[in-house]
Amino acid sequence: MTGEHDEGRRGASFLVTLLRRGTPALAAATTGLTDEIGDPTPVRALQRISHMAGPVDVRQPDGLILRSARYVVLVPLAYRLIAVPGQFAAYAVKHGSAGLLPVGLVAACSLALSLFGVFWMLRKAPFRSEMAARLLLADLAATVVFQLFLGAATAPAVFHDALGVADKHLLGSIALLTLAVGIPAALGMALLALPVRLVADLFNNGQADFGQAASLYPTMFGVLFTAVGALILLGLGLRLALAYGIRNGRLAERARQHRMLHDTVLQTLEAIALGGPGDPDQRLVEVQRLARAQAMELRQTIETAAAQRAEEGSRPLGEKLAALAAEMARDGLRAQLVIAELDDDTLSEVRQIAIRDAVREALRNTMKHAETDKVVVRVEERNGGIAVITRDHGTGFSPQDRPAGFGISESITARLAEVGGTSLVESSPGSGTRVTLWVPF
Repeated sequence: MTGEHDEGRRGASFLVTLLRRGTPALAAATTGLTDEIGDPTPVRALQRISHMAGPVDVRQPDGLILRSARYVVLVPLAYRLIAVPGQFAAYAVKHGSAGLLPVGLVAACSLALSLFGVFWMLRKAPFRSEMAARLLLADLAATVVFQLFLGAATAPAVFHDALGVADKHLLGSIALLTLAVGIPAALGMALLALPVRLVADLFNNGQADFGQAASLYPTMFGVLFTAVGALILLGLGLRLALAYGIRNGRLAERARQHRMLHDTVLQTLEAIALGGPGDPDQRLVEVQRLARAQAMELRQTIETAAAQRAEEGSRPLGEKLAALAAEMARDGLRAQLVIAELDDDTLSEVRQIAIRDAVREALRNTMKHAETDKVVVRVEERNGGIAVITRDHGTGFSPQDRPAGFGISESITARLAEVGGTSLVESSPGSGTRVTLWVPF
């Protein structure tokens, strides 16, 4: 544990992390970005690549990039949707109806799995990593079953051509593993393919043909190499784009601030420093007039920027809840706010407001009914969304004896349901109350 902690603190190499973990490692691409990466000064290609492949902090993932990067796996799924039917058509042309039923069944199952994978990745429901892992394991199990099934169900004369259909699915699985999980998992699948193919040979004709079983390895490693290359280009390109974007954003903001200071504060200071002919009292009045005018201009600029941020929903959920806690404190309720590291940009303003207003209602219920002045509000990422849990140790109540009133049913439950969220109120007499609010990203 200590070694892992030290590695995370020092920062692991982005390139090594990318190859070990696949596209999930792209979530760390925003960390460890140095000025050398985004510096437009011409340098040697290997030098710039070494900067882009430098250390990252995997403990600080960017949720938005993580959710976007998963769509890369659509590429191997699309490959299987094209390659498997093409191979099946070639088999049908060559062998006619011989072994067509089992080969067609394998092709149909492969297409169904790939289509379901595409649908699952593109659906609107929250992305759940544990469900993705189960689907990936099911897909890999099917890859093994296809080989063994064709070994048992086809005649020796057509067996190797029939395996061509299952092999296309296998190649897609290796690319899928490389992108989704990393090189170690893909290599494991490639090594497993050999004994599986030998067992399929035994099922088919009672003999294990090692040469025939190993003949697919050049193609498998070619697919693996291509997937690794795509992964590296994607990762390094993403870091370069982020570095350039951050650098250009800083330069634009710095230029804006410089223009504002030049046109306001600097003009006043220069007027004071230069002085000039005429009555000193008159000059003082002129400087005061200029200072008042520019102070008003600065205030208007600051207030306009703040209003624009509020309209754009740039105020994160944590700040909204902190303001709510301050509001409750004025009414006598001390709310302790515990917020995990969140990617606030991924939660829409509508859902942030729904959460905040639902939390306000839950806190008001605590003030009115719980007979306590303390409550803990915890915010965390859970199941593809944001969960906010309010917990008090007040008097509590029995849900059977006190049915949900308007505050819970409309101000909390209905409000969250409008934005696709859920709520759960748990309480018992003498044990306090826990309200769990959840909205998807």
